[in-house]
Amino acid sequence: MNKPQSFFHLHLISDATGETLLAAGRAASAQYKDARAIEHIYPLIRTEKQVTKVFEDIEEEPGIILYTVVDQKLARGIDERCAAMGLPCVSVLEPVLTVFQSYLGTPAGRRVGAQHVLDAEYFRRIDALNFTMEHDDGQLPANMDDADIVLVGISRTSKTPTSIYLANRGIKTANIPIVLGVPVPESLVNATKPLIVGLIATAERISQVRQNRILGNTSAYEPTDYVDRAAISEELAYARKICTRHGWPMIDVSRRSIEETAAAIVALRGKTR
Repeated sequence: MNKPQSFFHLHLISDATGETLLAAGRAASAQYKDARAIEHIYPLIRTEKQVTKVFEDIEEEPGIILYTVVDQKLARGIDERCAAMGLPCVSVLEPVLTVFQSYLGTPAGRRVGAQHVLDAEYFRRIDALNFTMEHDDGQLPANMDDADIVLVGISRTSKTPTSIYLANRGIKTANIPIVLGVPVPESLVNATKPLIVGLIATAERISQVRQNRILGNTSAYEPTDYVDRAAISEELAYARKICTRHGWPMIDVSRRSIEETAAAIVALRGKTR
């Protein structure tokens, strides 16, 4: 018998955007299936006045506090306030910085938002994102050799969100739909630079996802065939045949998150380099 789900407050205090904290908090929360976190995110907290305002909110809805604040005076203030309120709090980056300092022999520079500097890596990610948006859903198929990765698959195999996730990691990703009976572009077949990966799923899974979409946005399909499992199975068989013919690896996304699919693609890319 399943336990009733409980709720708790999770307060995330960051002197930058809070992305690191959010990822860490959600990774930990996911381990507790019967408890759900109510997230309170406080980004760009860099003054004592801001910390005071944050703790006024925490007093009203106490819970677990995670923080990433590189200013040591502010960090001590957070620890002291948490101790006075009897609330658990963790500096997420501090144990990691301690390990780095021990290994490298020098203390951290304590730069706020250092991971968000406008350096070459940042602009590489922006360039990849622009490329990916321009090459979504079969657009601009002529220059497939400019891509790092090309994803192919039938409708609703998560090609677009996976492409965007990869682009945010600086990987230029195009995606091309496979439509039953329609050959893939010759420019894709002749491409030599990109890793081409087929995304597949079970007919049941795709039918379920398609039923939750507005059919008016899928004019290439008859509404009845679009969600029919037999028709979907035929589409999948066609997609598998194309991938097999060209030697393109396939990934089943039925039970994978976007992040897991992207990780599998990156692993494939490493093997083919």
